[in-house]
Amino acid sequence: GVKMTNEPPKGLRANVLGSMMKCDDRMLSDCVKPEPYARLVYGFCFFHAICQDRRKFGPIGWNIPYNFTPEDLVTNRRQLKYFLDSYDAIPYKVLQFLGAKINYGGRVTDKKDKVLIECMIKIFICEEVVTEGPDYKFSPGGKFYCPSGGSQDDFLNYLRALPIMTPPEVFGLHENCEIT
Repeated sequence: GVKMTNEPPKGLRANVLGSMMKCDDRMLSDCVKPEPYARLVYGFCFFHAICQDRRKFGPIGWNIPYNFTPEDLVTNRRQLKYFLDSYDAIPYKVLQFLGAKINYGGRVTDKKDKVLIECMIKIFICEEVVTEGPDYKFSPGGKFYCPSGGSQDDFLNYLRALPIMTPPEVFGLHENCEIT
């Protein structure tokens, strides 16, 4: 017999690109608050890629290697749409809690990894992603952020311009973490 698996793309850029390619303009605007929705979908895609790609750093990335799946991202996206459609104010703390403790956090068993994922989600799912857009940076180097615009092409064009090799700072790690 033949066994087939669907491995996540290699590298942060490829991972976020792959996730955003599944988000067409109709889906990105299918919300009462389309601009915040598109930006936070992008934030969740970036968070998803960070969670998956930290595994490449071994125990420096995660104490235990976790298998986060595309369904984790889809669940976050569905919950995001529900909350944006149902409430006037965006419930950032609720979205962070659901993402870090339930959807992704349900897999995380190590205490320090739980603290880590709760801190990480606050970088990508926050008011600044919506209100500041490209002025709010995901890392100190300033290359990684949520681009202006809200169309799929806006996101994909920005992502294609990112470096293929992602610096460790984007993962919240020191530049020497790759030295073995």
